[in-house]
Amino acid sequence: MKVAAVQFASGPDPEENRTRSIDLLRSAADAGTELVVLPEAAMYPFDRPRPELARAAEALDGPFVSALVKAADELGVTAIAGMFEKVPDSQRVHNTVVAVGAGGLLGRYRKLHLYDALGKKESDDLVPGEIDGRELLVLPIGEFVVGVVTCYDLRFPEIFRALVDKGATCFAVPAAWVAGPFKHEHWITMCRARAIENTAYLIAAAQPPPKYCGHSLVLDPMGVELACLGDGDGVATAEITSDRLGSVREALPVLVQRRYEVHPKS
Repeated sequence: MKVAAVQFASGPDPEENRTRSIDLLRSAADAGTELVVLPEAAMYPFDRPRPELARAAEALDGPFVSALVKAADELGVTAIAGMFEKVPDSQRVHNTVVAVGAGGLLGRYRKLHLYDALGKKESDDLVPGEIDGRELLVLPIGEFVVGVVTCYDLRFPEIFRALVDKGATCFAVPAAWVAGPFKHEHWITMCRARAIENTAYLIAAAQPPPKYCGHSLVLDPMGVELACLGDGDGVATAEITSDRLGSVREALPVLVQRRYEVHPKS
């Protein structure tokens, strides 16, 4: 299966973000991809005042998801992208990742781990998903099962193991990885670690500098880089195969040798 990681910076005009998302989705589809991962906050940027973010947030049948569904149906691809979802009776919103395809909305994941670290406090503006195990999103796509996380989740390896327990063989990681000291190194290291320790493919789609780190990438189950972007907008494509997945998991059977399970924290 051919996959793609899309990299671009969202701005304060939702219509422009929808157009940019669909243009890049089309570019990926023209390259023959079946699964396209777009960045976190592709619908609207993080760096806006809370009232503005609350006004911009949409429902799951709003303009952003509807445009993605229409494009995915037309292009014959599955698309995964980040948006902000309205929370009833609240000025805070969900940081939500949606998966869409020819069948419409295939699923959604509301970010569990909020970025309250390194001088940021996402919880001022965001409501996390429910920590009950039901929030986890896995999608069968072709020969693979795709587990969905976003950005700061990379620092919590247990969520990746929980997705593997649900059958994940590939991870989709929409991100807006904030730039700063050591952040690029952390991004690359943890993407590679999550792929290696779970013997799974990983598709990470980021927003670019100067606010974010860029370097969207596709990794194989041994952490080998199959495709990578630098600092600019673009589409990174790669071929992933069930044969490679099977051979790595046979040679490195860590998932069957593990001695602990992962459970939601109360």
